[in-house]
Amino acid sequence: MNYIFTSESVSEGHPDKVADQISDAILDEYLRRDPQAKVACETFCTTDTVMVAGEITARGERPDIDAVIRRTIERIGYNKPEYGFDAATCETIIKIHEQSPDIGRGVVRGSEMEQGAGDQGMMFGYASIDTEDYMPLALSLSHKLLQILADIRHNEPELMPYLRPDAKSQFSVEFSAKHRPVRVHTIVVSTQHDEFDTDENMHARIEADVKNIVLPRLIASLPEQTAKLFDGGERLLVNPTGKFVLGGPAGDTGLTGRKIIVDTYGGRGAHGGGAFSGKDSSKVDRSAAYAARHIAKNLVAAGVADEILVQLAYAIGVSEPVSVFVDTYGSSHVQESDAAIAEKVKELFDLRPAAIVARFGLKNPIFEPTAAYGHMGREPYVKDGIQFFGWELLDAVDCIRKSFNL
Repeated sequence: MNYIFTSESVSEGHPDKVADQISDAILDEYLRRDPQAKVACETFCTTDTVMVAGEITARGERPDIDAVIRRTIERIGYNKPEYGFDAATCETIIKIHEQSPDIGRGVVRGSEMEQGAGDQGMMFGYASIDTEDYMPLALSLSHKLLQILADIRHNEPELMPYLRPDAKSQFSVEFSAKHRPVRVHTIVVSTQHDEFDTDENMHARIEADVKNIVLPRLIASLPEQTAKLFDGGERLLVNPTGKFVLGGPAGDTGLTGRKIIVDTYGGRGAHGGGAFSGKDSSKVDRSAAYAARHIAKNLVAAGVADEILVQLAYAIGVSEPVSVFVDTYGSSHVQESDAAIAEKVKELFDLRPAAIVARFGLKNPIFEPTAAYGHMGREPYVKDGIQFFGWELLDAVDCIRKSFNL
């Protein structure tokens, strides 16, 4: 029997994502000055107010955090007083102190490669053959729609001149009993907008623009096989309450780390519970989650299985993971058991925190771009000689195939 699975995404202007982006922008500024910086930075935002707090230990001159906050808010698009949250006028409150020495003693070692994990915990990575980037389909579509909406707002405002920064999307996809996508079932889009007409006329205009501008662009951007899942029978719900003028931090408070399922797999895989944004890579909440995604993606791309979940677990101050777990959901194409696959993962990948940091260049200021539209499934690229989204590279496929005789 077929079933329906749903995932959501939120735009860069969603209040929680505003907070994530500010936290990661501050992290990047510290890393530019000191790649060894230890950063745990949390952001709270509400009507025309931003508060940043956390534990940061770094060498050199402290960044102008107020300027970083305002630059980030301006880039997102909160630059008008009527939004109730304006880069030029918002109040900033900054409360930062140094990292606890009790935590630091577990991380810092005489040998860098023996650096311990910054905390205990478990982290998950997931991949499947749903999409070309090995991400769950419902989440991938949710991200892509909002990126198109943001691109129109930033670069073609004449098409939808009423758009404001806050938005959410949600896709429900019908799957077969064999877990293959059959069709797009329901699409929900809520986008913040100017007040430009009667409530009824505003709603009609926005609904028509989503249907006639945004969705065709989304479908045109997809591989043919995925585009066919839009069969014309999908249900489209646009701004279901009828009006969405008050939004962003003026409409709801934002906090760092409140959108961790949007950041990862839309609920399709699993999440260890730790947030990513505002944390330097000594925190395995972040670095080991990237490593687990890299492992899962390369295993699926190598043909080991159609769907894979990888769990890594660590103890604070200990460099090697305390456990490695693999679940192929019965989709394996190799003779080895899932437990045996996990043993090979330990042989193929150096999972010490310092090795993960080195592999993906996580001491570089690469984190602000991760803080909206997902940390996983993004296109890796190099800018100014620095690798971004290195955990998405398919650079371990050959060694995996050799190990499994594929």
